Amino acid sequence: MKSQFRHVALIGKYQAQGSRSALEDIAHFLGSQGCDVALEEDTARNTGLTQFPTLDAAGIGAQCDLALVVGGDGTMLGIGRLLAQFGVPVVGINQGRLGFITDIAFEDYQNTLTPMLGGEFEEDRRWMMEAKVMRDGRCVFSATAMNDVVVNRGATSGMVELRVEVDGRFVANQRADGLIIASPTGSTAYALSAGGPLLHPSIGGWVLVPIAPHTLSNRPIVLSDTGEVAIELVAGRDASASFDMQSLASLLHGDRIIVRRSEFQMRFLHPKGWSYFDTLRKKLHWNEGVVA
Repeated sequence: MKSQFRHVALIGKYQAQGSRSALEDIAHFLGSQGCDVALEEDTARNTGLTQFPTLDAAGIGAQCDLALVVGGDGTMLGIGRLLAQFGVPVVGINQGRLGFITDIAFEDYQNTLTPMLGGEFEEDRRWMMEAKVMRDGRCVFSATAMNDVVVNRGATSGMVELRVEVDGRFVANQRADGLIIASPTGSTAYALSAGGPLLHPSIGGWVLVPIAPHTLSNRPIVLSDTGEVAIELVAGRDASASFDMQSLASLLHGDRIIVRRSEFQMRFLHPKGWSYFDTLRKKLHWNEGVVA
């Protein structure tokens, strides 16, 4: 079965042990399936794999019809934010730990990828988040996120006080260690650790999760992702806003973090028959010790 994808970009977690040989093996496999292979430029530079053409994110968006990510969810988040604007579908081979969105086991990648490259796959589209930090009426920082936007207190400071608005309507002033706005993809990340619910990827919503709130009745709430969430820092020292835990903005009193749904979606491709519930059961160790 020959590939329906002509030009495939390979992106790797190059810090991981054995990543060079793994990427080289996968590149040769893709070539055997009739694909032209390019390496993402940082991956090529840090692994020393020089026998393949290299492309930056914009080049991948312009030239490739599939991106194959080898690593963990962090690797996927990093490249995913860059590729979403180009509509390039992504497939994840897990060389990390949990792997909620890099869901193909490396040990079985050839058997799994072969039918996918031939067109047998499930497509899963997920909205990105767009956020900006406003200070005195001007934008001082902007970022996109796939998982979450988090406002956090400083490492050595006490609680922060945050004014929360949804679609311009006042919700509450909250005193807590912080606040998480998570997409369905991010509902299995930091938001889950903070006591938030799981959101199925098909739901057009976000979850607003307080981190260690002062008032115990301050509970997570699920919101529509078609509106706007605004968080204003009222009080607290050394607070910051993070975006997928991969970019950071320091906050001053009066700063407002505005979060909207991005115009872009990530396009994940999964093996035929993939189920979100299979992923949850495996990664969260549901049914352990239970005979089905």
